[in-house]
Amino acid sequence: MNKKLLLFGLLGVVIMAAIWGGGLFVSRGTHVELKGHIQKVRIQSVEENTTAVIVDFQYTNPADYAFVVRDVTVEITTADGQVVTGRTVADIDAERFLAAYPELGGKFNKSLVTREKILPKQSDDRMIAASFELPVATVEKRKGIRVRIEDVDRPVSVIQ
Repeated sequence: MNKKLLLFGLLGVVIMAAIWGGGLFVSRGTHVELKGHIQKVRIQSVEENTTAVIVDFQYTNPADYAFVVRDVTVEITTADGQVVTGRTVADIDAERFLAAYPELGGKFNKSLVTREKILPKQSDDRMIAASFELPVATVEKRKGIRVRIEDVDRPVSVIQ
């Protein structure tokens, strides 16, 4: 094999790798997604088969673009593996609920609401309240809980 041909082939591979790596570096802030974790979960039985869940969580928007909230939901994975989506409670109702059940503690953070704009590189603590048509024992024995936050342009972020 010709040494010159091998040298130019190797040089071509190095140039293509540099272009590919440069493209990834330049576009690193274009992926709109929230990252975060759940800090606290508070549970209260409302009726025999209805349970209220208040989730306090922290998020960060690492992108270079704003994340505009379209929808926020809370999902529970029960002990038998079934995923149940709760009905999100309005912020004012969550405030009244927490006032009615002082043993749950106060409202530490603002609720994350629809049409809220999360600026680039912004971090914050928020909460979301939801009600589930499940007995409190089922919610307490859950395998997992997550907050799904959907952007107006349809990307979905999951905070666990």
